[in-house]
Amino acid sequence: MFDNLREDAASKPFYEEEEAKFQPAAGTSSYDEPAAPSRFLGMTSAQRFVIVFMLMITVCVIGVMFLFVMNKIAI
Repeated sequence: MFDNLREDAASKPFYEEEEAKFQPAAGTSSYDEPAAPSRFLGMTSAQRFVIVFMLMITVCVIGVMFLFVMNKIAI
């Protein structure tokens, strides 16, 4: 199995010469591709808005509860 390993490696090039043709660098293309929409954490803008809105409501409720506990406001 490993008898002719060195001969096989020496006879075949590491890569094929036909595959080593010019390819444009990444980010440069001959035509304009539409940019992919940026997604933070994989969410759409509407989903992010809902999360931020729920976080804001939670902070406001906790703040009001804190003011009640510290007796800064009364019902």
